[in-house]
Amino acid sequence: MTRETTRSDDASATGAVVGWGGGAGASTGRGGGAGASPVRGGGAGANTAPGGGAEASTESARVITSQAGAKAATENFPVALRLLPRRHRQHLAAVYGFARSADDMGDEAPPGERLRLLDELEADLSRLYAGPGGEAPRLEVIKALAPAVAECAIPAQPFRDLIQANRQDQHVTRYQTFDELLAYCRLSANPVGRIVLYVFGAAAPRRERLSDLVCTALQLAEHWQDVAEDLRAGRIYLPGKDLAAHGVTETDLAAPSASPQVRALMAVEVRRAGELLDEGAPIVGTLRGFARAAVAGYVAGGRAALAAIKASGYDVLATTPRPRKPRVAAELLRSYLRGR
Repeated sequence: MTRETTRSDDASATGAVVGWGGGAGASTGRGGGAGASPVRGGGAGANTAPGGGAEASTESARVITSQAGAKAATENFPVALRLLPRRHRQHLAAVYGFARSADDMGDEAPPGERLRLLDELEADLSRLYAGPGGEAPRLEVIKALAPAVAECAIPAQPFRDLIQANRQDQHVTRYQTFDELLAYCRLSANPVGRIVLYVFGAAAPRRERLSDLVCTALQLAEHWQDVAEDLRAGRIYLPGKDLAAHGVTETDLAAPSASPQVRALMAVEVRRAGELLDEGAPIVGTLRGFARAAVAGYVAGGRAALAAIKASGYDVLATTPRPRKPRVAAELLRSYLRGR
């Protein structure tokens, strides 16, 4: 759902699902195409029952979640996360594994299997939250969440929202208004930030409100970076009313470089995302220690990503604007010291 969470350190920190705004649309990468399966070569995860029946769906779920968990163990997380205590890293890696699993089910599994796989993931999540005496989870990625859920008292709803965002991706590929897009971000991005707050023991109503603003801004930053890639996957996140207001068509978005109209539109959208990010950034000042450093890193990644789009002349079609490490590091230090 995001375009790419597995970017190198030179890429924007917005790519990390364990960061803020990585969520459903932004957590793993949609580059595989609508029908590409993460299970390759007809192995154990390939369809084994005609029509993709329940047995095949279950086996696919096991393979997808197993691969997601393996990716979480080797992921190139941002520096701020690599410096965290081991317990925090393990919990965040488990969250990453879950979100990556949901995204791979929604983006890369065979289209006919996706909703069944997401239902299966949610059913196993329900087993995790059923408490003592209930049936134990079956999928390794859900089992891996158990320590974080128990130790950090993470509620179930943010995880359910991430699954719902992937369900929405199966039938919604265009958004007509900015408010509709914000509603999608409430499912696809904001839950991740709330989960991270629980991992750090920092969840509180005011922080959650600020977190939502940061998460939404980071999700939008990734959408604006990846306009061309999303279009190739059949999705457009630029609101339809904004396209019409700037005289931009889908054909314009498929061009090799951005027209003046597309650049003007992107300037407006980048400003919107920046305003949301600035509004939520004071969350940094409410935190201390490792939590402050990590969240400052996420805010820094968003600012650097938006600055990279601006530096490209708002041409998000010729290439994908990505900030370099020095810019992200400078923004991180500034955010940490200023507390916003």
